[in-house]
Amino acid sequence: MMRPVPFCLVLAVLTAPAGLSAQQPDARATVTVGTASARRGQVAYGAINIPAAMDSATSLPIAVVNGARAGPVVALVAGSHGTEYTSIVALTRIIGQLDPKTISGTVIVAPLLNVASFTQMTVHLNPVDAKSMNGQYPGDPAGTQTQRALAAVADQVVKPVDVVIDLHGGDLDEDLRPYSYWFRGGQPAQDSASRALALAFGLDHIIVRDFDLGDVASRRNLGGYAMSLGKTVLVAEAGRSGTVEPEDLRLLTDGVLNVLGALRMIDRPVRPVEHPVWLDASTRLAADSAGMFFAMVGRGATVAAGAVLGYTTDYVGRRTGEVRSPTAGVVTFIRGVPSMWKGATLAVIGRVLAEVPPYRKPG
Repeated sequence: MMRPVPFCLVLAVLTAPAGLSAQQPDARATVTVGTASARRGQVAYGAINIPAAMDSATSLPIAVVNGARAGPVVALVAGSHGTEYTSIVALTRIIGQLDPKTISGTVIVAPLLNVASFTQMTVHLNPVDAKSMNGQYPGDPAGTQTQRALAAVADQVVKPVDVVIDLHGGDLDEDLRPYSYWFRGGQPAQDSASRALALAFGLDHIIVRDFDLGDVASRRNLGGYAMSLGKTVLVAEAGRSGTVEPEDLRLLTDGVLNVLGALRMIDRPVRPVEHPVWLDASTRLAADSAGMFFAMVGRGATVAAGAVLGYTTDYVGRRTGEVRSPTAGVVTFIRGVPSMWKGATLAVIGRVLAEVPPYRKPG
């Protein structure tokens, strides 16, 4: 198997000096994203404004925390799905916890990409054009609202940074167990850096997912796109069924601060997870017809192969089937509402990995 680079060596690479000298100007003396422009030691608020075209305009809220000293540049992103409230609220809280006068480096915060999803309480997609705001990278300046917005995010938020932290959480229909992802693209240094940040973040369940970055489809989500540009990527999820529970919120805010501490951007001691539960890329169970679903296990449950996860009915309450796990593992997701349509995700099972296998290109 691939042997990860030691944690301390990974951080040494990520936090290496930016190359400033007495003869070189500070390239990040002022950092501008959209209408937010922050000098060293300042916080600025603004927006990335997306003009109307074939459909309506939108405005993506942005904050820039430009540290007093040089260091890594990190993007914190949430709200690709606008009803994953915990992740969105977590980033709004993080901004106020960052003191630019004591930070090394720059933090760009984009807490809500999918504003229409948030305001109209629409799950998964942007209701303006029915597209996924985590499935259209690198966007298209001449496309629909989602594509135009993501083209601007790609240029102004993703390309200028060293590290991308993409936060998610249980959508309105998702009862989700908190976990991080270790995204791997087959580049040892990049993969080890991502692993180090997943351990630093602090969630004890980590899903291992391999990407073929030569495949356009693998670059359509934010993580895959950022990896294809050579960025270090961390994706973490906490929250469920539209609620903002204090413990889920704490997991995400502490996780972000832990990563910034690990990158030596803030003064924060970090203890990486010593004994993570590594999970495979997960087994998804989808509905084969419309109706109602009723869970019989909770998020985070450990189940055996063949275990009953829930049952389905028609719209007048007649049972139409049972949903059984095809494998032993951890319930990382269980449907949190009765609404069910053909293809709807009912449950996701992550198989526990006794040993993390080497990277394997999908397909």
